[in-house]
Amino acid sequence: VQLQASGGGSVQAGSSLRLSCAASGSIFNIIDMGWYRQAPGKQRELVATITSGGTTYSDSVKGRFTILRDNAKNTAYLQMNRLKPEDTAVYYCKLKEVSLVGPHAYEYDYWGQGTQVTVSS
Repeated sequence: VQLQASGGGSVQAGSSLRLSCAASGSIFNIIDMGWYRQAPGKQRELVATITSGGTTYSDSVKGRFTILRDNAKNTAYLQMNRLKPEDTAVYYCKLKEVSLVGPHAYEYDYWGQGTQVTVSS
């Protein structure tokens, strides 16, 4: 499974960006897709995830970011509105899938290469 993230860039505070994450390869049962970010000197943190049951967001982006998924294209999107300088980070997409072998379920995580988002004040 390969993930290709795109859509990052440099914008001013208050602007919008839309990130895309396209998954390809032998994809079986997707549990969830999500976006994470890592700012310089900080740990990678969860931004948003989407499953068949719904979405979750970090408190810092709730109300400003929206995660979407096109199941037919195996693509996840992150619509980011009202961007702030503290949103500056490298954004990574992640896909979690499960493989069933007999009575056993094996979960796998796949990561994209990251896309830089820079927000200036």
